[in-house]
Amino acid sequence: MRIDILGIGFDNVTMEEAVSAGMELLRGETVGYVVTPNPEIVEVCRQDSAAMDAVAGAALVLPDGIGVVKGAAILGTPLKSRVPGIEFAAGLMERMAESGYSLFLLGAKPGVAEAAAQKLTETYPGLRIAGTHDGYFKEDAPVVEEIASSGADCVFVCLGAPKQELWMKKNGHATGAKLLCGLGGSLDVFAGVVERAPKFWCDHGLEWFYRLCKEPRRIGRMMKLPLFLLHVYQEKGKRR
Repeated sequence: MRIDILGIGFDNVTMEEAVSAGMELLRGETVGYVVTPNPEIVEVCRQDSAAMDAVAGAALVLPDGIGVVKGAAILGTPLKSRVPGIEFAAGLMERMAESGYSLFLLGAKPGVAEAAAQKLTETYPGLRIAGTHDGYFKEDAPVVEEIASSGADCVFVCLGAPKQELWMKKNGHATGAKLLCGLGGSLDVFAGVVERAPKFWCDHGLEWFYRLCKEPRRIGRMMKLPLFLLHVYQEKGKRR
């Protein structure tokens, strides 16, 4: 069952349930992709029907931002928990390593995916990296062909939203992978290029504020959070 928040249906799952669902998709016969919207992406989707369709077409829609969880509670339809994309990816890789599945890393600046691959194979012994490619490409076809040739079971698509969601919807089947996951800037974190917020900030839903302090230029993007909450309260009024 999905919880509707401003037109986007979020899967009401815990982290463990999300990872298990991801593994089921890997074992399945069809192709599925995972998206991890935060309030910023929700607001983008409200203005972009193509992005909304791409998110709606995902096999798993995970509530990445604490704002989404707060929004669900305000609307009286609470979600079980926040499911950050980067933590979902970590849990998935741990299970993939145990089962021998292979992973392709797509996105970030040149050299970042390769660095991430090296660190991930050290962190998750048994994880097979099928290949890597940076996010600076103009034509989809050569990249899709490279992924298909690699035989990857899973692809982490880190192109930023909504580009990654649109890319997965368009190219998912052609990659030959069973599962694709849109994970924003995760490769930078996996490679050690960007430091994730300390545990205290993450546990208290303040990772966004930590990132803003580190990167003040993000203020424009962060302004979508109060806009999101405004729209949530407007929606609450309509539902009364």
